[in-house]
Amino acid sequence: MTEIDKTKAVGKEERTSGKRRYLSAEKKYQLFLEAERGGQLLGEILRREGLYSSDLARIREQVKEGAMERLRARPGPKPQTVCVDEYTALKQELEAKERAMADLSVELAILRKKTNGGSWDR
Repeated sequence: MTEIDKTKAVGKEERTSGKRRYLSAEKKYQLFLEAERGGQLLGEILRREGLYSSDLARIREQVKEGAMERLRARPGPKPQTVCVDEYTALKQELEAKERAMADLSVELAILRKKTNGGSWDR
């Protein structure tokens, strides 16, 4: 086996036995910027990073989607979120207050009927 054949064989083994490589968002953005600058050939960038042109196309699409999402966002304060536990506690508190208010309005109606014949105008 020649040196070239050994290199090809080792390269194939590395590619098939290696784990799938995940790029961070920052690395993807750096690759996007580097590809858009045009200082190097795209083939060189892709070979150096071990990517295919379809990977770069996917990164470009993700950058476009992220930019569109951010540009669609409306200015102003973002709505605040509440954790589930806090939400259930607030909901139970609201239901208890609504029950108490209903009970008090029934009592008020009964008292008004006793005092002046059911007139609500006071």
